[in-house]
Amino acid sequence: MVSLTHLEAALAAVDSEVKALLYDTSLSLTIKDEKMLPLLRESKVLKQAYEDLCYLRDNPPTSAGTCKVGQYRED
Repeated sequence: MVSLTHLEAALAAVDSEVKALLYDTSLSLTIKDEKMLPLLRESKVLKQAYEDLCYLRDNPPTSAGTCKVGQYRED
């Protein structure tokens, strides 16, 4: 899946930004926290999307066939 490759690249980019902030000694801890919080949230979302796509790749959904909603509808 091409999307997995893109997610891996995005995760690597976010991780490198987080590491750069951690090793930047010119920033105070408050500024580091303010800059890292959105990056860590983004990383969490990317990781969840990656895990979801990996699960779908390994366990593709089965075809449900026809829509069964109609059989419960009263006209």
